[in-house]
Formats: sequence, C-alpha cells, structure tokens
Amino acid sequence: MTSAVKVKPGFKLAELDLQRRLADEASYQQKLRKLQIAMLELEQIYRVERRRGIIALEGWDASGKSGAIQRLTEKLDPRWVHVWSIGRPSPEEQGRHYLWRFWQRLPPAGQIAIFDRSWYGRVLVERVEGLARPKAWRRAYDEINAFEKMLVDDGVRLVKLFLHISDAEQLRRFRERITTPTKHWKISAEDIRNRAHRRDYVAALDDLFARTSTAAAPWHVVPAEYKWFARVAVAKTVVKELGKGIKLGPPPLAPEVLEAAAEILRPKETAALGLAESQPAK
Repeated sequence: MTSAVKVKPGFKLAELDLQRRLADEASYQQKLRKLQIAMLELEQIYRVERRRGIIALEGWDASGKSGAIQRLTEKLDPRWVHVWSIGRPSPEEQGRHYLWRFWQRLPPAGQIAIFDRSWYGRVLVERVEGLARPKAWRRAYDEINAFEKMLVDDGVRLVKLFLHISDAEQLRRFRERITTPTKHWKISAEDIRNRAHRRDYVAALDDLFARTSTAAAPWHVVPAEYKWFARVAVAKTVVKELGKGIKLGPPPLAPEVLEAAAEILRPKETAALGLAESQPAK
C-alpha cells in the first residue's frame, strides 16, 4: 500500500518498515498524476468554500521533504497555497513565545499552508541541541496539543507527517550532495553535525509521537527510504486527510449564477442547465 503509517499507541520509529517501494517509474508517475489532480480539486474546493488546511512536514535532514512538497504543489494555483520554510527564529521571534511566529503564518479562509518544519522544533532540535531548558520543552507537549486542538476545533484541517529514512541512507544522500556540484545547496555543516545526535533524536521522536499523536491531530509516518514511494505516500495521505467528508469534482453552480445565466444564455444552453427559457430583456 502506498500510504503513510498512522501512529498508534506503542509506536516506535525503529520498528517502521523502510523497504516499501513502488514497482517502477511508470507506476510512480501514474499514481502521482492522479493525486496531483485530486489535490488541485481540493485546493479549489477549499478556496470556494473558504476552508482552511495546514500540512506540517517534519523529517530527517535529506529525507526528501522539499521534493515531496514540490510534487504535492506542482499543479496547484500558487495564489491559494503558501509554503513556509521554517528555520532559526529571528531576534524578534526569539523574544516571544515560540508559537507566536506560527500564529503569524496560519492560513486565512480559502487557503492551505504547508510548513516545511514546524512548531515541533521545540521538542526536537531545541531539546536535543540544548537550545531550550528541560522545563520549557517538557511543557511544550501540552502547549502544542492545545494549539492544535484549538485549530481543529476552529475548523482547520491539520495533517502532520514525518519522513523517516535509515542512518545508512541519510549518509548516502549526504555523500551524494557533497560530491554533486548541483546539490551543494542542499547540505550544510549543521546537517552533518546533527548526525552525531541521531540516537537522541530517535528518543525525542518516540516521545513526540507518544505525546502528540492525538485524536484531533494524529501523526502519519512516511517510509522515505525510496523517494518515489515517499512522494506518493505524502500526497495520498494529504489528499485523504484534507478530503474527508468532501466530494471531489467541480462544484455545482451557485443559485445566483444560474439566475444570472438565464439572462444571457441561448435557449438550448439554459435547457442544458435545467433553467427556464430565458426571456428577452425589456
């Protein structure tokens, strides 16, 4: 199955099957195109019905987050979707509660926001690298759960995904980025230094899944050892979660549009729309 794993109680990252893959490129392209069209339809429905969606994407360095976002948004109208690449907080942001900068980026009605890394930095990098005191990051689990529940209760559809790759695959991708000039921009010294703390990150991730995969906002973990599988799994999970209770396809014409159309369309066209024959203007 080309889908992510929904986190359930007792989930451990080390137990995830990373060998899931697609048969060939033709299968990948076929599945991806279908999901991209479904995503475009969802974007238009969200716009017309003034819905709000948030996709929070986390994952290891070099796990393929950017590639998954690129394929997910490839056919979307950029006016109604915004990708936020989250890095170090600015000096202004550091002087405020860590959730403040995410409040500033929440989507307005009719739009979808995608976070390339998110508010989970407080209980991941800030915890592991000692950038937040233990009291602060331990308190953050409840703060994050409350934040997400508030969003969901207010009508926001929230999808949380984590892309997982093995230590060996991450090292292979790092080497590829170092030795391929066109990929130099994809790696930093910080990425390499973070590898030394992988065991600490795994422990932090297991705590994260146990404490923040809630009924209101569950986590979905994507086996990302094989990029084709990961991209399809991300798109499939997003389409499924954003589309719950929504019928895909073109929306019906609004009643006021039908009424206005009767004034300008020819009799055959109005009949096709189920309208009474239009009357000549007086």
